[in-house]
Amino acid sequence: MNAGRLILDTHIWLWLAFGTPEKLKPDARKVVERASVSSPLLVSIISVWEVALLEFKKRLRLPMSVNEWVERALDRPDIRLIGLEHARTVIDSCRLPGDFHSDPADRLLVATARRENAVLVTQDRKILDYGAAGHVRVLAA
Repeated sequence: MNAGRLILDTHIWLWLAFGTPEKLKPDARKVVERASVSSPLLVSIISVWEVALLEFKKRLRLPMSVNEWVERALDRPDIRLIGLEHARTVIDSCRLPGDFHSDPADRLLVATARRENAVLVTQDRKILDYGAAGHVRVLAA
C-alpha cells in the first residue's frame, strides 16, 4: 500500500512514543515505518489535547509531567505536529459527510485528515467504518 502522508490517531501515536509499535498489525507497521522515512508522520494538536485529558483523568500514566512527555514525544525527526491552521477544518468537523458519531476529537481528527489529504492510521472501529464508506482514507492498524 502506498499510503502517502499519514496522520496518527492518538492511540497509535502513544504506542509509537512508548516504543510499542508491535501493537500495530504487521502490515500497518511496515507502512508506517516506510512512510516515516519519506516524510514525517503527522500528529494533530487534538492528540496532544487527548493525551493531556487522559493524563488529567488518570486514565494514562506518564513517566514524567505531561508537558515534558509531550515535548519529548514530539521532538523526533519522524514526527510533525499539525495544528488547526484552517478555521475551515473546525467547521468541516461539524459537517462531515455521511453518518459519523459525535465524539469531537474523532471528528476533528477526521476533518484534519481530509484537509491534509492524509491517511488516518487507527484501530478505532467507528473511524475505520467511516473510511470504508469512502469519507476518509484510513489504514487499519
